[in-house]
Amino acid sequence: MRWENLTAETTETVDTAETAGSGHGRTADAALFGADAVTTRTFDTPEFRGITFHEVRARSILNRVPGASRMPFEWTVNPYRGCTHACVYCFARKTHSYLDLDTGIGFDSQIVVKVNAPEVLRRQLGSRRWQGEHVAMGTNVDCYQRAEGRYRLMPGIISALTDHANPFSILTKGTLILRDLDLLKQAAEVTDVAVSVSVGFTDPDLWRTVEPGTPAPERRLDVVRTLGEHGIGCGVLMAPVIPFLGDDPAQLRDTVRSIAASGATSVTPLVLHLRPGAREWFMAWLGQHHPHLVRRYERLYAEGAYAPKWYQRRITRQVHDLAREYGIGPTRASEHRRIRPPARAERPAHGTDTSEPTQLTLI
Repeated sequence: MRWENLTAETTETVDTAETAGSGHGRTADAALFGADAVTTRTFDTPEFRGITFHEVRARSILNRVPGASRMPFEWTVNPYRGCTHACVYCFARKTHSYLDLDTGIGFDSQIVVKVNAPEVLRRQLGSRRWQGEHVAMGTNVDCYQRAEGRYRLMPGIISALTDHANPFSILTKGTLILRDLDLLKQAAEVTDVAVSVSVGFTDPDLWRTVEPGTPAPERRLDVVRTLGEHGIGCGVLMAPVIPFLGDDPAQLRDTVRSIAASGATSVTPLVLHLRPGAREWFMAWLGQHHPHLVRRYERLYAEGAYAPKWYQRRITRQVHDLAREYGIGPTRASEHRRIRPPARAERPAHGTDTSEPTQLTLI
């Protein structure tokens, strides 16, 4: 594996509604870690059977979002590479090719773990050069995937951000985020915290085949409900809406109704997109499970990774209409998914204006 080629130019891809990927394999002068810093482990337990973990000691953990991206944040933290969620459509599959790892089964079963992520983050946040910018997590692979239950990197990461009063957001499909509920509440007392859960559909048969390693959609919506009960407003990224499999009006209605029932503060639809790496894996899956749809997909995605604008607009309009019907609205710049911190006398010491708190959006 080309550990020495994993550099700041090749390490991260950011993705939400609109995004630009990272570099495509260009090697910089200094690798983020060397081959001598890698320890490979396997665990003979049912939840990790068939999974190989490559433990690395990262030299940097704060990753700048590519300049061409229109994301409302400039920095990400991703403690893992590869993901046991095994979503067949995952855009991040391409990143495994930078290590000569397979973007199919290899992405699902060869997990890179940055075991020193909390310590490195704390050091970088304490640097005089760091200006306290918003940090987004879960934008590449899920920081609350199954591996987090063993490695427990997120408590240290959240604590470091809290200690530096640094604003952050988390996007996840994982129910393990509830383990860190108290830490999130503590963070909200000193900074802006945004939380969003990804639920693209509630169809159980579709979930079992396209997201086999994730918690069931209803369990993820339980996370939204629990967070809300503890004062943490949580939005739902309704992603992906999968053409011809999850876009029937009745399916969209069922999903939005369930999202509304969970108490979500917002719902934002995102149609499936198929980048290189993910496209090949998804189309192979489609040919095996739904061969009659292959030609329709080839036509729909003939122009590239994204579905045509007319299709995206149609789905967005349907979801927004349903959201209004069920009493929730689409995400707007003035509506974000965050914990609203209580007024505190010491907050001006962090350079914020408590009369008009900054509004942050995750997507």
